[in-house]
Order: sequence, then C-alpha cells, then structure tokens
Amino acid sequence: MELNEFIIGFADQFDDTDSSEITATTVFHDLDEWSSLTALSVMNYAEKACGNTITFDEMRNCVTVQDLYNVVNK
Repeated sequence: MELNEFIIGFADQFDDTDSSEITATTVFHDLDEWSSLTALSVMNYAEKACGNTITFDEMRNCVTVQDLYNVVNK
C-alpha cells in the first residue's frame, strides 16, 4: 500500500477531523479527535487494509502518520 492510500484510510477513521488536516507529517496524537477508540479503529484499519497488526506500544512510539505507516508496512 502506498503512503497516500494509507493517509486517506487513516483520515477515514475520524468523524469530525477534516481529511485535509492529515498529512504524512501530522502528529496524530495531537489531533483533537484522537482517542483510544480512534486508536482501535486505526489498528483495525491497518490490519484489514495492510494485513499487518500493530500494538498499542508500537502506536504510542509513533509520532507522525508517516511513522505509523512505516511500522504497519515493516
């Protein structure tokens, strides 16, 4: 999966955040809508779209959407 596709899918996990706010350099933990529920949605998306699982620890260690993409596509 390409980075841009991942960003689109990542942005789809948010209900109230405008997708234009989310780029590869977005610090996703700083998004107003970010929560543990959103984290679970992103984890589920990563598993379905990329076929890879990511743990809460791995996600917590990521800063940007690009970091998360790199972990999911390792």
